[in-house]
Amino acid sequence: MPLVEVSPGMSLAYDTFGDPSDPPVLLVMGFGSQLIAWHEDFCRALADRGRHVIRYDNRDCGLSTTFDDHPVDVGRFIAAVGSGDLAAARAMVPYTLTDMAADGLNLLTALGIDRAHVVGSSMGGMIAQRMALTRPDRVLTLTSMMSATGEPEYGGTSPEAQAVLLGPRPTDREGYVASAERELVWSSKRYGDPALLRELAAASYDRAYYPAGIGRQLGAMILDGSRAEALRELRVPTLVIHGLDDTLIAPSGGERTAKLVPGARLMLVPDMGHDRPRELWPQLLDALQTHTA
Repeated sequence: MPLVEVSPGMSLAYDTFGDPSDPPVLLVMGFGSQLIAWHEDFCRALADRGRHVIRYDNRDCGLSTTFDDHPVDVGRFIAAVGSGDLAAARAMVPYTLTDMAADGLNLLTALGIDRAHVVGSSMGGMIAQRMALTRPDRVLTLTSMMSATGEPEYGGTSPEAQAVLLGPRPTDREGYVASAERELVWSSKRYGDPALLRELAAASYDRAYYPAGIGRQLGAMILDGSRAEALRELRVPTLVIHGLDDTLIAPSGGERTAKLVPGARLMLVPDMGHDRPRELWPQLLDALQTHTA
C-alpha cells in the first residue's frame, strides 16, 4: 500500500480506485478506524460510477504516522474536560482536528489534486467539515455522514453506546475480534451483522493493531469544540447523511449540520445506524453520485 509524506514527519497510507482522470472523491474515516472501514467493494462501486476514489488512514491509525512520544491517559483527559480545565486537556493532546484536516488536504496536494469532493464519516465528517471551513477553495463538495457540529446539545451518544466506545477492549486477537459484536449497539437494527463486525475487527487487528492512537484522536475531536458559527458561513455544496438508527451520534447531529450550512441537503436514512449496511449501498451511492456530479 502506498505511503506518502504529506508534511515534514507526517506520512499517510492510502489507496485509490478508478480512473485518475475522473472527478476525485476523498473518503475520510472516523475515530480509531482504518481506511479499510471504507469497504473495498463500496469504493469500487463508487469508482464504477465515474469517480476517482481515494481512501487513507488518518494520523495515529493504521499504517500512517503515529505519535508514540505523546501518550494520553483517556481517563485523566476526560476528567480535565469535565472539570472545565481545558488548558490541561489541550496540553495532553499533540495535535488538533484542524491538523488532521490539513493531512487530508496535503494528501491531495501530494497526489497532484487541486480540488476534490470530500466525504467524511463520523469523526471523518468533522474532519471533512474542517477541510471545507479552512480551505473551501479546495473542496468541490462536502458530504458529512453520521457526524455532528461539535455542539454538545446535538448528536448525543446513548449511555450504552458510550460505554462500548470508551470501554476497555481485549488486547489479544481472539478477544478483540469477539468484542466487536458490542458495536451492534449502534449498528442498523435491521441489517446489523455480528459476523461482518468480527470480520472488520480481524482485518483491522491483523493490518495494524494500534490502540494508543485512540486517546489522541479522541482529544483532538473533543477539543475542536463547536463549529456552528463557522458552518453558518460555509458556501460549499453540502450533503448531510444520517441513519435514523444511530445511537453513537444521534440523528440530531446531522439535522443540526444541515440546518446550519446554507443550502445543505439532508438525507435521513431509515434502517441505517452508525454503519453503512451493504443493503443500503445503492441508496448511498446514488446520493454520492448525484452530489458529486
